[in-house]
Amino acid sequence: MRNLEGGAPAANSTSPQLTRRDAVIAAAVAPAILSASLAGSASPSTAASRAAANTVPTRLTVNGTEHALDLDPRASLLDVLREQLGLTGCKKGCDHGQCGACTVHLDGRRIVSCLTPAVQVDQREVLTIEGLSPSDGPLHPMQQAFIDHDALQCGYCTPGQIMAAVACVHEGHAGSPDQIREYMSGNLCRCGAYVGIVAAIEDAATKMRRA
Repeated sequence: MRNLEGGAPAANSTSPQLTRRDAVIAAAVAPAILSASLAGSASPSTAASRAAANTVPTRLTVNGTEHALDLDPRASLLDVLREQLGLTGCKKGCDHGQCGACTVHLDGRRIVSCLTPAVQVDQREVLTIEGLSPSDGPLHPMQQAFIDHDALQCGYCTPGQIMAAVACVHEGHAGSPDQIREYMSGNLCRCGAYVGIVAAIEDAATKMRRA
């Protein structure tokens, strides 16, 4: 066995010789052992106080229901909606604000919830696909139009498409197919159901204006 300097082991040596593999493993695990040791030395009360100090009390109204939450300031609105409130209609697609699958309404305006810090929604109103129509009532005209015009395939992007489409009509940007395509361009459909989506928005826009 060769020693770490590459030479032969010393004569009559009784101590074990470390190989390069032993040294690499030791260097890799030492930081983890130190970190675990330090973490274990903190008392439960200290850990709890640190966790509390890193959260922000936040009140937000989602689909008409007020929620009081202590939030990590780094948490996105998308993650809070899905993981803490169980509203999984808004989807995590790219998580970079580029696909529109997570679109919700904030104070009546469409936003991508993956790029919105949840603490910035304090004292504001959020509408998700779950609150677009009553659970015991008829579908929203846009939801029904998506069904009527077969404006979906896998359905993953559909909640975000519908929320963006409703906003598109309210904004006055559904006057023509070209205008709809322009103002819906932030919502991607990987299945390519764009023809049906444009037709559904044209149909629903007429019905929404009458309502």
